[in-house]
Amino acid sequence: MSNDLFDKIEKKTHVNKDTIVSLARKLQEGDFKNENNLRNIIEEIGTITGKDVSKEKEDKIIEMVVNDKVPTNLDKYL
Repeated sequence: MSNDLFDKIEKKTHVNKDTIVSLARKLQEGDFKNENNLRNIIEEIGTITGKDVSKEKEDKIIEMVVNDKVPTNLDKYL
């Protein structure tokens, strides 16, 4: 990822690059078809960013990940 993207993410979320990289490492080793692992990752991201994730939103995220419906170009969401 480019430093510009990290800068945009940090500005918007107040999460620093080191935290993002640490989380990315966990994601690389994660099993994205395992619902419990996904729920733990979503909870950790919510904690890091200080955002509450509703059960409904969590379920929707899990459905998208498990069914491979996650967008590949995240720049447009920042």
